[in-house]
Amino acid sequence: MITWNAEKQFFHLQNQQVSYVLGIAHQRYLVHCYWGKRIAMFSQPDDYPKLDRSSFSPTPADWPDRTFSLDTVLQEYPGHGAGDYREPAFEVRYADGNQVSNLHYVSHRIIAGKPPLEGLPATWSDSPAEAETLLITLADPVTHLEVELSYSLFRDLPVVARNARFTNRSNQPLRLLRALSCAVDFPDSEFEQIQFPGAWARERQLHRQRLNPGITMLDSKRGASSTHQQPFIGLVRPETTEMQGEAWGLHLVYSGNFTARTEVDAYRQTRILLGINPHGFGWQLAPQASFQTPEAVLAWSDKGLNGLSHTLHSLYRDHLVRGEHRHKTRPILANNWESTYFDFNEQKLLRFAHNAKALGVELLMLDDGWFGERNDDTSSLGDWFVNRQKFPDGLRPLIDQVHALEMKFGLWFEPEMISRRSELFALHPDWILTTGLQPLSEGRNQYILDLGRPEVRDNILHQMSRFLDEHPVDYIKWDMNRNMTEVGSSTAPAEQQQETAHRYILGLYALLESLTERFPHILFECCAGGGGRFDPGMLYYMPQAWVSDNTDAASRVHIQYSTSVMYPPIMQCAHVSEVPNHQMGRSTSMDMRGAVAMSGNYGLMLDLMHSNSERDDVVRQQIAFYKQHRQLLQFGTFWRLVSPWENTDFAAWMFVSPDQNEALLMGFSLVSQASAPLRKIRLAGLDPQAFYQVDTSPQPVGGDELMYRGIFIDPPLSCDYISRTWHLTRLP
Repeated sequence: MITWNAEKQFFHLQNQQVSYVLGIAHQRYLVHCYWGKRIAMFSQPDDYPKLDRSSFSPTPADWPDRTFSLDTVLQEYPGHGAGDYREPAFEVRYADGNQVSNLHYVSHRIIAGKPPLEGLPATWSDSPAEAETLLITLADPVTHLEVELSYSLFRDLPVVARNARFTNRSNQPLRLLRALSCAVDFPDSEFEQIQFPGAWARERQLHRQRLNPGITMLDSKRGASSTHQQPFIGLVRPETTEMQGEAWGLHLVYSGNFTARTEVDAYRQTRILLGINPHGFGWQLAPQASFQTPEAVLAWSDKGLNGLSHTLHSLYRDHLVRGEHRHKTRPILANNWESTYFDFNEQKLLRFAHNAKALGVELLMLDDGWFGERNDDTSSLGDWFVNRQKFPDGLRPLIDQVHALEMKFGLWFEPEMISRRSELFALHPDWILTTGLQPLSEGRNQYILDLGRPEVRDNILHQMSRFLDEHPVDYIKWDMNRNMTEVGSSTAPAEQQQETAHRYILGLYALLESLTERFPHILFECCAGGGGRFDPGMLYYMPQAWVSDNTDAASRVHIQYSTSVMYPPIMQCAHVSEVPNHQMGRSTSMDMRGAVAMSGNYGLMLDLMHSNSERDDVVRQQIAFYKQHRQLLQFGTFWRLVSPWENTDFAAWMFVSPDQNEALLMGFSLVSQASAPLRKIRLAGLDPQAFYQVDTSPQPVGGDELMYRGIFIDPPLSCDYISRTWHLTRLP
């Protein structure tokens, strides 16, 4: 429910869990009042921080209250140059060279539902009753810049979704230098910040640190959200744990360059900013033209980090993912990559498929190398037709034979890239991102197509559509294996060159929208050299993502634990692979590899070209177990219990069915030790009034005892890289 108090000049967004309050100071400035646990009757919208008269902070011109300053007041969307010296949410260069903006409140509307964002992914509501939206118009009376701020409150979730839309109401062009999606000001700095730095094969490493005075900046300048950071800021109180305490999470629904900044000012107030990275960004805005920012999701919890995760998981499963696969169970696939790499043909793949089918696999995933003249990574990207050297009769016979096995068929694509050795490059060498003068950097022997250009998108759409019309493909793994360099567009004028990176992302979204609309039956998986573009923007089009190219189970415990802070297990693809692991050289037990893979969308990246009776028996049992519990593992509530980031030797998590009738608990031994202390796990999410049968014990145990006292691991996990799974069922 969103209410407007005309007498006291404030808006109150509230549901049964959360309140978000913003006010209008002296009928002009939009100020932030509160964001946190629901307050039934808010009454202090004008309780602003008062300015010490000895301060160097100025007050607005002709302002009646000399203790009010934009430099100290908590704001909703701060500008630049008019008295606030902190980081701004937006910056504009006007036609006369001036960069001062001073937005005033003009009007507002409250509407049912949640309007979509043109050309951009965003969360959505099934019906107008599921959300309500506040639209506030601000304007600069001197420059005639207009900004519409949007706040959508979900009825059943402690979530506010925000965005901003700029319109140039003057008769002169202006240039946006910074246009962030949101700003939030807090009156104190008693926080610890959570972030997820990383690298290739080491994505999303959970890091928690105390906020200090000054500016902390997390960002990507790589043209993608990247393996190096996640477009997310988490704030928690120092005493917050997985199970209790307040937590705030801000997540950008965007797949390109981003910035996530925290600033603690001299008065120990905290400002959070999130949006498109202003580095290398500029947007020419003609008179009456508009610019739309991506959406930022603002989530809150008073039930610890698990509570924050449950909110984000529900939001993304129910209000971000679209299409027929949204609530469908995901298939068990076998990927040929680590079995064959580029060395395959129809006969080899049929043997692979028959061996996979015998294990219970449901989908054959054919990875890189099936197209053009591709026999290594130096050619053929951009040529999306069948490699006739490997498939003289085309791919259709293989697909038909796989379907005859009652299996589905998937293919790897990397549509955004182009190889110098390709037919497409020979025809259109100017279709790549380039400044025209600088020598071109190469990454993985490939360049990036300029998807901001309609003719480039149309070519890729035509090639893929023609292929998919002729081949009944069920699954696509969409890859992207390099980041942007020499970012420029051959056809854009000089004043629009800094729009290239964002126009690329808009073009990517337009291409994905066309493909997913045209082929709604295809299940798309997002990949970017592993987890290099695992973000809410991509998940709007593709309901699951490859978490990391690192398939080592011990590494995956860390990566998947961190990833689950934001994303539910059903969005995470995980495979059982060979040992020693191809990335880490480490050998982990088959039980551990299976349990880690079951904690996402279970798949195989084993050498199925050669049978191994002992291994295959275990895999067959794992697949049968996974199928039996797939509904629980993919749609249950996920609880993190013991963090591998805080306990270097052990980790644990569990899945609980929505009705609390069933649960799976998983524990992982990472590093064992001699004479180790007894270990006990306290469970979560069970019904405290119920009794449960644990499959390792003949004695029924109360849900309250399992959660408050816990269970001992007996016998102990006494070796490195082993795991144990417990199955719990509620007794009638």
